[in-house]
Amino acid sequence: MRKNSVLNSLSGRFLILTALFVMLAEVMIFVPSVARFREDFLLLKLEKAQIASLALLADDMIDPELESELLANAGVFNVVLRRDEVRQLMLSSPIPAPIYETYDLRDASPVTLIRDAMVRLWDSENRVIRVMGEPVRGAGLLIELTTDTQDLRAAMLAYGVNILLLSAVISVFTAILLFVAVRGFLVVPIKRVVRHMQAYAAAPEDPRHIIQPNAGVTELREAEEALMSMQNQLTGALKQKERLAQLGSAVAKISHDLRNILTTAQLFADRMEDSDDPAVKRAAPKLLNSIRRAVNLCETTLAFGKAEEAPPGLRDVNLFQLATDVVENERLASGDTLVSISADMPETLVVRADPEQLYRVLSNLTRNGRQAIAGTGLAGNVTISATQNEENWLIEVRDTGPGLPPKAREHLFTAFQGGIRKGGTGLGLVISAELIRGHGGRLELAQSDSSGTCFLICLPKVGGAAAALFG
Repeated sequence: MRKNSVLNSLSGRFLILTALFVMLAEVMIFVPSVARFREDFLLLKLEKAQIASLALLADDMIDPELESELLANAGVFNVVLRRDEVRQLMLSSPIPAPIYETYDLRDASPVTLIRDAMVRLWDSENRVIRVMGEPVRGAGLLIELTTDTQDLRAAMLAYGVNILLLSAVISVFTAILLFVAVRGFLVVPIKRVVRHMQAYAAAPEDPRHIIQPNAGVTELREAEEALMSMQNQLTGALKQKERLAQLGSAVAKISHDLRNILTTAQLFADRMEDSDDPAVKRAAPKLLNSIRRAVNLCETTLAFGKAEEAPPGLRDVNLFQLATDVVENERLASGDTLVSISADMPETLVVRADPEQLYRVLSNLTRNGRQAIAGTGLAGNVTISATQNEENWLIEVRDTGPGLPPKAREHLFTAFQGGIRKGGTGLGLVISAELIRGHGGRLELAQSDSSGTCFLICLPKVGGAAAALFG
């Protein structure tokens, strides 16, 4: 089991691959090395044969026994020397077999030398060959000899074995050095990162387990920095989630008590409708609607706190009437004569949505726009408009305020980070975006610059929606 784990590790596999690659490189060197050895071996024979021939030239009357000794010492059967265009048989002895092949070393190309060397290694039978070359120091025009291949092949095999053994030693030594280097520069830092990840996974809320980059290798350090950034973001998200959970519990408790208070207020508002004062009679229905929406919001908050919020109840809604209700309530709530709030759409435009949830979304967006303009102390407009195409209803809430600050645009739909005004929590936009997603649509920022801000609500047309008519 331990052996398999070592072989499957990064350092173990690197060790094996390094040894194999070095051996492969040595084998590629081995072939031309053996060819070179063969050439040098034959050239040495030619040189020995030339020396023996020069001894004969020095003394024409040479003893046959001495001639045999010279041939045996050179390892050849006979020697032919060409001098002054005359070909002379200098030394000779009986040839045991016909000449199998002739090799001319004067103009042999590297490819030819390699091919002949591989053939000689492969052919184990002893052959008689003729070898031709140039005499050393210009002692003639040509020298040739006949010899057998037995000692040549034996010398080549011995040389090849030595090369392979040396290659194996070099491969193992190189692999060990690389193994130690890779383990020190890569494996150990990677294991350190893995340990940090395991420790962080066990307690992601603990900031002490966040990795601190210290790798010397650039790529590993970049990986550690990316991991640190991800861990910081995840730890922050977990802490925020915990705060939201605590906040949700607190809001649910507050909403429970507030619902009871609003229920009592609703009873008193019902009695106001019987008043003889015309102003009270006009204000009573709007007050009742506002209290009813507040009670519904409390009940929805309680359901959300239990993670049991019901999906939107889709039905046909006259968007103009709903938007007008939002406009009138915002006018009453603000009392600001500098900010003009209006609805610009056909009076017969009907969409399919949950009226209470859509009212909350439009109210949030309209209030944000009104507060943004009021913060400047200048006059401005907030307009709710709507159009449609074949697939969607498109609702815009546009204001002429100063535009959103960069931080708000960066964290627009993030709770407690995307607040548009000073002191804001950003929950209104988060809730609005979530409600629109529940309808299968989307809420997005269409424009925000010095000329104002525009939010776009896109609601998909679903089966059963009433036909939207433009006057």
